[in-house]
Amino acid sequence: MAITSKMVKDLRDKTQAGMMDCKKALEKTDGDMEKAVDLLRQKGLAIAAKRAGRATSEGVIETYIHAGGKLGVMVELGCETDFVAKNDDFREFARDIAMHIAAANPIAISREEVPAAVIAREKDIYIQQAIDSGKPQAIAEKMVTGKIEKFLAEIALLEQKFVKNPEISIQDLLNALVGKIGENISIKRFARFQIGVE
Repeated sequence: MAITSKMVKDLRDKTQAGMMDCKKALEKTDGDMEKAVDLLRQKGLAIAAKRAGRATSEGVIETYIHAGGKLGVMVELGCETDFVAKNDDFREFARDIAMHIAAANPIAISREEVPAAVIAREKDIYIQQAIDSGKPQAIAEKMVTGKIEKFLAEIALLEQKFVKNPEISIQDLLNALVGKIGENISIKRFARFQIGVE
């Protein structure tokens, strides 16, 4: 199958991968868009895994102030070299992450960083809801496990669906950038400020 420039552009828009990587992925999958997306994700995961242990002592602090000045985000991203810290793709990723945090309001970067007290409170609410609907305690506890998994995926930044492209998670976006740039990149910390919200 002939790979057209439109197919390459569509795949690039979906995955944020480099043009040549998109073209090669489409060639390897005979133009199958879904298989090409999977191939690029696997490649990004493999590259990200290789680089994950490397120190990220350079980076950038990016801010996003929502229209009206009542909502703002500050995020720190780390990378291995100051060269990457000045890279346009890295800076754009930082801006996208700050904007995403403003819109999606995550509690922590990863599920491991979600405070135990927050999880315990949600679990108690879910159990009480199940019991109130007439479920026995033992069944209520089992139902809660799935709800907690869903809750963690909604509040952990890396697991959230990217607001600009809900087909991919923030982790997918990060892996794609690591694969493209060739350096370990980390989201180190963030703060979200909103007028009238503690």
